[in-house]
Amino acid sequence: MSDPEETFPGGIRNLLPRYQKRRSLLTHDAGQELAPLDVDFKALAAQPLPPQINPRPDGLSRVAKKRHMLLGELAGHSELALLHGLLISHLRKHSYPDHAPDLFRRLWSEEEDWLLDTLPTRWLISAIITFADHGQDEADRKLAQSFNILFSLMKIYEAERSFSGLTPQEPFRVKDRNKALLPMGMKDFSVLKGDLEAHLLAPLWRDAKHAPATGRLARHLLTVLNHDDGTVFRRFAHMRQSAEKAR
Repeated sequence: MSDPEETFPGGIRNLLPRYQKRRSLLTHDAGQELAPLDVDFKALAAQPLPPQINPRPDGLSRVAKKRHMLLGELAGHSELALLHGLLISHLRKHSYPDHAPDLFRRLWSEEEDWLLDTLPTRWLISAIITFADHGQDEADRKLAQSFNILFSLMKIYEAERSFSGLTPQEPFRVKDRNKALLPMGMKDFSVLKGDLEAHLLAPLWRDAKHAPATGRLARHLLTVLNHDDGTVFRRFAHMRQSAEKAR
């Protein structure tokens, strides 16, 4: 019998079926195959996406449903942005077209400037996470996995923060701090003297120097994070300023 006090009844192993379900193959109909490995990226970048048809037609394959969703999300972009989204969607599954990893890596090798200048940040995050499984170089895979953990935990934390009623730019008040012990016996984080942020982010910037395929993307994302005024890091910076003034 599972412990009623468990967050995940039955243990973490019981999360595996949910994890596996999300990674099932994207099936397709004839004519919906992924672009070939030698596809002309420049031509796709110059081809605007057609408008999304709503309501979504019935009877679509999983690939067609994904394309329909992406046409809405990437409205105003090009077929190259759509190909990038479809590649990531395929590569997150257990099975995918044989040439998909090479096509993804070729796209980032040849069109890195265009991708960094054009894609929404959300897709740049998805791209570096995809390199965790499909990077050719170990340094790229290791760095990408670190970013996967960083952004996944940020997403969980920021989702919980949204229930506080505070905006992303609004720091918590230092005087409202609850001094209950942190979970799992972890030591508290010092707002004034804590160096956890440096230990978390600085190695990512350092390791990007040695990652041939993901290094520039990694440093771009860290720069975007540094300029975003709605992150936990910016809120802690404001709280630190408030605490220093209170001293």
